[in-house]
Amino acid sequence: MDRHAHDRRRFLTLTGALAAAPLLSACGAGFGGDSGGDGGGSAAGDVTGAFDWKREKGTAIKALLNKHPYTDALIADLKSFTERTGIEVSYDVFPEDNYFDKLTVDLSSGRASYDVFMLGAYMVWQYGPPGWLEDLGPWMRNSSATGAEWDQADFFPNLLQADQWSLKAGAPLGRGGQYALPWGWETNVVAYNTEVFRKLGLRPAESFDELRELAGAIKKKAPGAGFDGMYGIAVRGSRSWATIHPGFMTMYARNGLRDFTVEGGKLTPAMNSPAAVAFTEDWADMVRRGGPPSWTSYSWYQCSADLGAKKAGMLFDADTAAYFQAVRGASPASGKIAFHPGPKGPDGSLATNMWIWSLGMNARSRRKSAGWLFLQWATGKEHLRRAALTDDHIDPVRRSISQDGAYKDKMRHLPGFLETFETVVDRTRIQFTPQAQFFDATTSWAAALQEIYGGQSARSVLDGLADDLRPKVG
Repeated sequence: MDRHAHDRRRFLTLTGALAAAPLLSACGAGFGGDSGGDGGGSAAGDVTGAFDWKREKGTAIKALLNKHPYTDALIADLKSFTERTGIEVSYDVFPEDNYFDKLTVDLSSGRASYDVFMLGAYMVWQYGPPGWLEDLGPWMRNSSATGAEWDQADFFPNLLQADQWSLKAGAPLGRGGQYALPWGWETNVVAYNTEVFRKLGLRPAESFDELRELAGAIKKKAPGAGFDGMYGIAVRGSRSWATIHPGFMTMYARNGLRDFTVEGGKLTPAMNSPAAVAFTEDWADMVRRGGPPSWTSYSWYQCSADLGAKKAGMLFDADTAAYFQAVRGASPASGKIAFHPGPKGPDGSLATNMWIWSLGMNARSRRKSAGWLFLQWATGKEHLRRAALTDDHIDPVRRSISQDGAYKDKMRHLPGFLETFETVVDRTRIQFTPQAQFFDATTSWAAALQEIYGGQSARSVLDGLADDLRPKVG
């Protein structure tokens, strides 16, 4: 479920304060670093001989986990990991409201209370440069440490690349250290109420202009067709970084727009370019004409709930936000929700932004070999297939699971879900420019979007945003 979308003002404040602390400069960038060898200076080089699941039998490790359906699936299957390895796993689970506070404090302290943990791919940009994350690349490349059945090539490559970075602001993903592994992810697409579409004779939008018209038409006509209080489209609007990353950033990227440009290693805000200003005006206009009345308070939760309650005719957000309303018996709209890739850009682009829940290892852990076995198992085919079939890992990070007949049978009752997934999976990437001020920048961007929605000049507001961000990221 798209629980990562909560407002993280406390997280931003905390990480901002920690970033200024002398402790971080003492850590030094890149514990794992960019090592290109099979072991380099990594503890992975200490593992030799034939691969053995039992090599750390009797060891105990500790995990920090966010309360989430993926976590529920992992905990339910932990016994099989211990039986296979002889490693005992203890864990703490925290709700997302304070999960990242807990993780940030622990990593920055150097205590290494936790060996392994959940993180989002965007958090690599915050946690990687201070040296808090183990580079998993040497572990992956060492056949003594990694069993052949783990099958790195089975991961969708764009998902692996999302957690790989050189630790240099503005540098593209997919190069440098592998600072986390993809575990469960979400693509951002359109879900819609098939009942109102049928009654009003509508079809899913293939362009952004069509989407705007569609949203307005539903809000105007749906109440008269028996859908009391229904509006056109649910999209996020709260003053949070999470407002920017799902539907907004997906459509922004499909229009060929960038958050920053990078020249000579220097980042320059680009959200005030003429094309970006025009797009943002159009997005705000769509929400005014077809969005919810209290849009500025909307998180993923309100968006998802409104689709399920038949209050929203469409949702442009994480596919999971619709999935949990669409499954049988989940909501008044269940059985009446279909999925669509969403509008193409002017050149036909279906570039899509993603969120990935990932698993990482503490660079200061004293039980790295055992921790790596855990990460290998948790991201392996056997556990993830079980999680997809019996739990709610609905967007597989592995190609083999996405093609598994049993998985397809499970998802087939959701109209358009599999077709939409297969259409966008290879075009889904992190569309943001990697940089440590990501959370601050996108939260400020969301505040700017609210101002434009409220009637202020898009050009003036976005110029002000760019001026504010330029010295912070440059």
